[in-house]
Amino acid sequence: MLNAMVAAVSLFSSIITPNSMSPPPGPPPDRVVIDVVTVNGSGCPPGSSAVAVAKDNTAFTVTYSEYTAQVGVGAKPTDFRKNCQLNLNVHVPQGFTYGIASADYRGFAYLESGAKALQRANYYFQGNSPTAHVNHPVNGPISDNWQFRDEAEGGVIIYKPCGEDRNLNVNTELRVGAGSSDPKKTTSFITMDSTDGAFKTTYHFSWKTCPTS
Repeated sequence: MLNAMVAAVSLFSSIITPNSMSPPPGPPPDRVVIDVVTVNGSGCPPGSSAVAVAKDNTAFTVTYSEYTAQVGVGAKPTDFRKNCQLNLNVHVPQGFTYGIASADYRGFAYLESGAKALQRANYYFQGNSPTAHVNHPVNGPISDNWQFRDEAEGGVIIYKPCGEDRNLNVNTELRVGAGSSDPKKTTSFITMDSTDGAFKTTYHFSWKTCPTS
């Protein structure tokens, strides 16, 4: 297992003042529902991604079934880069709002010696400027699972403004390059797809209560 845990992402770009909300004892008891508004990208053709909320409302997962970047024998020239952009409408119980505390990305890589791959992501609320991507490199040779984690920079979590309808944008990307390997004789790839649900991208909620009017 290649475990590279990275804490480097600043989530979103607008900060709610700390006195405007107070922390609840835990996640809201009522059901959280997420609607996938739009799906765009070469890594997630229509029908190839699914979103599910944890029963305890602590996180939601995204599962892909056709998310693979590859280079070499059998690969098309455009296959070296795959991306996916999800626009999500997160329906939260009244009186609550949320931020993303951390995100876990998992997948598999097969890279020949000299080949290199990259996983990168960002996420932000609609109407805000996109945050900088956080890059996670993977170097060959490797034939193993990989896992990366992004966390709120400095533990500062940005929350969706109370009372405002703003969708959550989730952007991910995979890249692979042959490097010093021979693409005419070998194939290297990195994937986040999963037919059995084993490789899930998990986004961990942080909850706060909104002030009563």
